[in-house]
Amino acid sequence: MSRTRTALRRAGLATALAAAGVLTAAGAASAHVTVHPESLPKGATDGLLTFRVPDEEDGASTTKVEVHLPTDHPVLGVLVHPQDGWTAKVTTTRLSTPVKTDDGSITEAVSEITWTGGRIAPGQYQDFDVAFGQLPEDGSQLAFKTLQTYSDGKVVRWIEEPTGDDEPENPAPVLKLTAGDGETSAASAAKPAAAAPSTSTGDSTARGLGIAGLVVGVLGLAAAAFAVVRTRSARS
Repeated sequence: MSRTRTALRRAGLATALAAAGVLTAAGAASAHVTVHPESLPKGATDGLLTFRVPDEEDGASTTKVEVHLPTDHPVLGVLVHPQDGWTAKVTTTRLSTPVKTDDGSITEAVSEITWTGGRIAPGQYQDFDVAFGQLPEDGSQLAFKTLQTYSDGKVVRWIEEPTGDDEPENPAPVLKLTAGDGETSAASAAKPAAAAPSTSTGDSTARGLGIAGLVVGVLGLAAAAFAVVRTRSARS
């Protein structure tokens, strides 16, 4: 009986350690600034973008968030939702090429939104909502380069755009532009569900690691069962 219990304990410990390693890696891989939803149709109108900012520092709070909007493919009609404890500063830029709309030509667009005055404590996150009137009708994606400033003076620059299948170390929030009916799709886009800052909606890397964790768990249980059978056979 003692050999059986020892085998089960060892198998269980190995499974627990492996699963913990997978979950830690998943958290590290997804703890960055993201934009939700992940995709919208080209030319989508009257929609909402939510920038989720997690604080991944152990001893410092996030005190400033700067989101830079592209001006080569501008987002039109940007409005910032009031955020308790935070003050938003909106910067507009004159466009090099005016955008023609049904209401006339647009010559200026928002190029930067800066939130200050609030705090995101370690291990927590904050959602910042931005409404828009219309997305660009061309291009494949929009990268919103973001700077995150901590209370200790550290600045993390989430500005790297993904290339290929490999995710950069400090990826910028990216909104993919798809073909489709922009008006209906944008209006029905839902705000991301509340989640721990280590969980990034739609993060393919985190999903893959989660599946790997399940596989590890199954293998651990199989190893435990094999150990029990082997011990009983030895005693016989």
